[in-house]
Amino acid sequence: MIVCVLAGCGVAQAQLPSVMLKNIDGTTVQSETLNNDGKPFIIDFFATWCKPCNRELSAIAEVYEDWQEETGVKIFAVSIDQAQNIHKVKPLVDQNEWEYEVLLDPNSDLLKALGGQMIPFVVVVDGNGNVVSKHSGYTDGAENELIEEVRGLIAN
Repeated sequence: MIVCVLAGCGVAQAQLPSVMLKNIDGTTVQSETLNNDGKPFIIDFFATWCKPCNRELSAIAEVYEDWQEETGVKIFAVSIDQAQNIHKVKPLVDQNEWEYEVLLDPNSDLLKALGGQMIPFVVVVDGNGNVVSKHSGYTDGAENELIEEVRGLIAN
């Protein structure tokens, strides 16, 4: 379900906020440096315990290689699991064979900075690093709307 496409709501496009995250190996990553070499990317917030999140990431995983070949899109999967559950993230990613760049946001700092209230929460970012849309929740097939948005961004 698309909550609001920012450009269509009269809201100025925003750059990514500056939040310190870690990748799954423990290396610090600044959120405002996330990029995809001038191509659009998607930030998908999830938690190990969130069934709709895991369904969404698994559904995208089935078509991710095709998406990358067609559009060059990249996905950053950002876990909001709290510190005591962070050890569950890598096993879940490995078990599902998710080929995403996985980041950890244990205090939900980036989620909150982007206006997210609930997960799954997905942010689409254009090739210039501008947040162009945000989506909350997941229904089966919603991933098709995401790739359509990305196609629209690369067509412009």
